[in-house]
Amino acid sequence: QVQLVESGGGWVQSGGSLRRSCVASRCSIGYYAMSWYRQAPGKDRELVATISTLGTNTNYADAVKGRFTISRDNAKNTVYLQINSLEPEDTAVYYCKTRVRADDYWGQGTQVTVSS
Repeated sequence: QVQLVESGGGWVQSGGSLRRSCVASRCSIGYYAMSWYRQAPGKDRELVATISTLGTNTNYADAVKGRFTISRDNAKNTVYLQINSLEPEDTAVYYCKTRVRADDYWGQGTQVTVSS
């Protein structure tokens, strides 16, 4: 069973930056696209960014374009989310996710809180 473990959440002031990491175990992520999602209080979980297996293609939600960067290091079995110019609206629990065959696997989720 794939396990995804996240780190790098926390509290930050508006305009600040964070770098999220998601390390996979029990699988080699190099075969799979990876994604980051977030869920703000009282809202549905939303897709933030995706990255292809080799990292050559990335896609972002409109709300984060130009501020968020997804990347990956397949040798380290890790995917990253660099978050810049944080806004209070970015406050949410952030999750990494992958799909292996027909099954979705999620990280445990970590809180990012942005104060104004």
